[in-house]
Amino acid sequence: MKAVARSVTVTALVTVLGTGAFWCGTDGFKAFTAETARRADILRTPRPLPAAILEDQDGRVFRLDDYRGRLLAVEFIYTRCTTICNSLGAAFKQIRDRVPADALGRDVALLSISFDPGHDDPANLKAYGTRHGADGEHWRIVRVRDADQLQALLGAFGIVVIADRFGGFEHNAAIHLVGRDGRLAEIADLDAPLRFADRLREVL
Repeated sequence: MKAVARSVTVTALVTVLGTGAFWCGTDGFKAFTAETARRADILRTPRPLPAAILEDQDGRVFRLDDYRGRLLAVEFIYTRCTTICNSLGAAFKQIRDRVPADALGRDVALLSISFDPGHDDPANLKAYGTRHGADGEHWRIVRVRDADQLQALLGAFGIVVIADRFGGFEHNAAIHLVGRDGRLAEIADLDAPLRFADRLREVL
């Protein structure tokens, strides 16, 4: 009986210590739940987006607000990235291919936004688009030349970009849905592009 009691006590102590370590390691679980909470908040209350002037891979200049009235899939990339941005490009291609052809352009558009405008000129944007199959019409690769507008846009979408030691960037990645009203309405994981595409089809 004493052995059983001792075992229960040890188990409880390990659980408490483990929970305490996890609590400290996640700043009171906040780090663990912050992204989930943010996504839930956006689902409840779609977020307005700041004005931004964009330049695409063909050098055309336009406003983010020009997409109002259509559903817009948005990702954030930089063209020198050889890891996660390739996954984003592949995910966007799957989304583009799954959206009904007659809805592309008319009801749905895709936008890959570079956060490295100093390097990502139209030629590099175009090369990235060619690698991933972006047509420059229904799916455009763009940069935001104004630094303040870019920072405001990254902040609104919750994108964190940190320069690394090798001339590149560490950054979070997701697929974002902007509603017809121009508000950020939903954030999805990049490893579930078909589910995102099906969500687009539901709200068409």
